[in-house]
Amino acid sequence: MEAMSDTRAELVGRSNRLGSDPKNTNYAGGNTSAKGVDTDPVTGEPVELIWVKGSGGDLGTLTEAGLAVLRLDRFRALQNVYPGIDREDEMVAAFDYCLHGKGGAAPSIDTSMHALVDADHVDHLHPDSGIAIATAADGEALTATIFGDKVVWVPWRRPGFQLGLDIAAIKRDNPDAVGCILGGHGITAWGDTSEECEKNSLWIIDTAAAYIAEHGVAEPFGAVVPGYEALPEAERHAKAAALAPTIRGIASRDKVMVGDYNDSPEVLEFLSREKLLPLAELGTSCPDHFLRTKVKPMVLDLPASAGIEESIARLKELHELYRADYQAYYDAHADASSPAIRGADPLIVLVPGVGMFSYGANKQTARVAGEFYRNAINVMRGAEALSTYTPISDEEKFRIEYWALEEAKLQRMPKPKTHQGRIAFVTGAASGIGKAIATRLAAEGACVVVADLDLEKAQAAAAEIGNADVAVGVAANVADAAAVQAALDAAVLAFGGVDLVVNNAGLSIAKTLLETTEADWDLLHDVMSKGSFLVSRAAASVLIEQGLGGDIVYISSKNSVFAGPKNIAYSATKADQAHQVRLLAAELGEFGVRVNGINPDGVVRGSGIFSSGWGADRAKTYGVKEEDLGQFYADRTLLKREVVPESVADAVFVLTGPELSRTTGVHIPVDSGVAAAFLR
Repeated sequence: MEAMSDTRAELVGRSNRLGSDPKNTNYAGGNTSAKGVDTDPVTGEPVELIWVKGSGGDLGTLTEAGLAVLRLDRFRALQNVYPGIDREDEMVAAFDYCLHGKGGAAPSIDTSMHALVDADHVDHLHPDSGIAIATAADGEALTATIFGDKVVWVPWRRPGFQLGLDIAAIKRDNPDAVGCILGGHGITAWGDTSEECEKNSLWIIDTAAAYIAEHGVAEPFGAVVPGYEALPEAERHAKAAALAPTIRGIASRDKVMVGDYNDSPEVLEFLSREKLLPLAELGTSCPDHFLRTKVKPMVLDLPASAGIEESIARLKELHELYRADYQAYYDAHADASSPAIRGADPLIVLVPGVGMFSYGANKQTARVAGEFYRNAINVMRGAEALSTYTPISDEEKFRIEYWALEEAKLQRMPKPKTHQGRIAFVTGAASGIGKAIATRLAAEGACVVVADLDLEKAQAAAAEIGNADVAVGVAANVADAAAVQAALDAAVLAFGGVDLVVNNAGLSIAKTLLETTEADWDLLHDVMSKGSFLVSRAAASVLIEQGLGGDIVYISSKNSVFAGPKNIAYSATKADQAHQVRLLAAELGEFGVRVNGINPDGVVRGSGIFSSGWGADRAKTYGVKEEDLGQFYADRTLLKREVVPESVADAVFVLTGPELSRTTGVHIPVDSGVAAAFLR
């Protein structure tokens, strides 16, 4: 065995190489291990250890901190107290007694197949090509044909201690074998060195893929069904955006979900073929797949040419059938010890000609669910190319999905943040108040669409906030109805829908009545009065169709109630926005949509409006230096505290959070106390 530092470094490197290539394994799927020697700090004597990827980690991004570390002598001694397969779940708790020191990451259920196998290096992976053989009706015969005596077939067995014992026996009894095909599941490979183990894993994966390519039938999913072909891209995306609010509402009846849309070629091809419905009905097989995608998807059984209204009506009918079917699946297999049903809504919805909609508690989970179903499509393609796709039974799927160990893992998940699962659309969000709002909402768990007139600035602001699972930037000329609709469509395609809209886009022109031109008046009203109306109207159609309630927030101004000098056009538009809040609160309340406003004042530092000339003009009006304007505003307030963009963001957070869920139609002053602007 190798020295500790070399062993860990080699393991992490191998894991990263294998996990970064999707042909080898899915995200967070599979695990790797290495055995080595360290010095026991208590005895000073050498001790044999195993380092294995911890529970929930991802091979592609694994670091040493993600490894579980266990003593091999103690783990192997567990065989002496193993009570048998009926009680194998009890062994997981015993893993903690085998940890070396603090043990690193939590050991996964698959630790046994690594620790008990007599090889210094072991890989367990979920490659599409390997699972295709594992789910073929004659997978055992195919394994022998493809690999000879170098790879051994292992009939389906749920991950656990017994599977580890089985693979250890296979390694012992088949000296020429370099790995296994695990029925319905994946592959396991081993080697005396890290290099040899990685080489064996890749050989199994590539050999299976080459055999499928050479010997598989040309059209494993059958012929193209007329009318089910992919729509042209622009038409496809327009239909996806039109259906997305309905589908998100379907996926979110039991628990609010974030969505992902995928129209990759392999998805669209699968949706166009005659075997779509029967194969989709069989569901996925690899535990990693169906734990993320549910046992099977919901499929719209209409051609791509079906209209929006017809498609929506049928989706809602299919949803009721899906829920009834899932309840029946649960009832058929649950017993008194089973966890409660976790929801009967689909996580994968397939729409021929349009693509796949996948859902999860956050964007990353939704996206990964879609990636897993694409893996499942590849698996079905390979299995059907050589044989007949035959996943594990519904009974076995249920044993995994509602496994007590899986339930315990879910219960260990951190408590969600207040805005997790919510999708925010913020206008004028590339800078100033809008950017502060978008940043705060993202920090509280929301997915954020940064909408701004300048696309490059919107995308740059979104990139500062987080990756594409957290924030995206879109172009939005709020004064143009078509541009507004395009921006909302982009939002629903990015995250599945919209829950929280912030009308923040604005500008200011400060002139006396006689100096204010018609063009000044029209520009300000187009951006703020008309713009807020257009954004709210487009968003309301999404909010109503989703059926999930929601929030619309107007960033108005102290000037909506305070009559200041030389400010006729700006203040009039703010008064218009303020009354839109009341009007929309009255109209949208029946749909659970709250509409509220915020009246800031004196936001100088970090404000895009003030930096564009408004600050200089206001300073001149009040007879102070521009650099002193923020303090001037603060000094005239009751609290004598300067208002900054983050102050407004705080108000948006509170207004849209759970604490004020019964509040609508109000305006919250964020002005440090301007008595002349008190609401009456």
